[in-house]
Amino acid sequence: MTASSDQDHAAAARRLATIEAGGTKFNVGIGNGSGVILSQAEFETRAPDETFAQVRAWLDREIDRAGPIAAIGIASFGPIDVDRASAGWAHLGLTPKLAWRGADMAGWLRGYGAPIALDTDVNGAALGEWRWGAARGTARACYLTVGTGIGGGAVLDGKMLSGRSHPEMGHMYVRRQPDDPFAGACPIHGDCLEGLASGPAIRARWGTSLSGLPAEHPGQALIADYLAQACINIAVTLAPEKLILGGGVLGTTGLLEHVRDRFEALANGYLANFAGEDIVRPKFFPLSGLVGGLAIAEMALAQSGR
Repeated sequence: MTASSDQDHAAAARRLATIEAGGTKFNVGIGNGSGVILSQAEFETRAPDETFAQVRAWLDREIDRAGPIAAIGIASFGPIDVDRASAGWAHLGLTPKLAWRGADMAGWLRGYGAPIALDTDVNGAALGEWRWGAARGTARACYLTVGTGIGGGAVLDGKMLSGRSHPEMGHMYVRRQPDDPFAGACPIHGDCLEGLASGPAIRARWGTSLSGLPAEHPGQALIADYLAQACINIAVTLAPEKLILGGGVLGTTGLLEHVRDRFEALANGYLANFAGEDIVRPKFFPLSGLVGGLAIAEMALAQSGR
């Protein structure tokens, strides 16, 4: 058996806990270092204590049933402090979910005695797709999720993009179409990308989801333009090899193709090493963040020296 196959076997044998903490629901799973989810459950996001208790009870049952976990990875909604050296590490910031402001997203898991690592849900999704999914084999990949909000994550040369804070790609500004009268739905910035193209923004404009509009409705072209502008901004700034578009809005039939076409028009031949066809769907949607949590758990192992 080669060293590589020994490592693969060891990774498959390790049991890792993964948590995708979302503003609407918590996904929790047990998986392995090969990116395989072995068991999984979903819980509605309620008050912190109630939600944490439900997830912990499920983990306890899984550990009793199948054995201990080696590490825990958390892919969380934000804004959240991802600086391990910070006194506020793993604490949520000014999230719109008022009951969750200041919540410690790692503290409730310390009783398991396993190393813990944490990043944002979209960074986690980017990492999972880079390791095992739609961006496997690339050096640099970005993930943009378009749903209740818009968020972005990036893996650059094997490392997730974070600094004093984490990326907030959903709040970039894009050029408004001159005939677009919509003021924007972001409570902070109005007509940022999230304010113009998120699920709530679409519903505020037209009273329904994008997929609920007739095929000939101009809404799809408008949303495709704003998302294509975002893709241009990401491509020229971070130079990914793959740009993954996920989230519920991207379930609209034909939208991805519209985004690719508009991206090509906006790029105007300038990006020699990135094309519309490099904008792809996630392999693991809707569980990209949960799979990414397994890769984050592996980071916890590496940081702990285990």
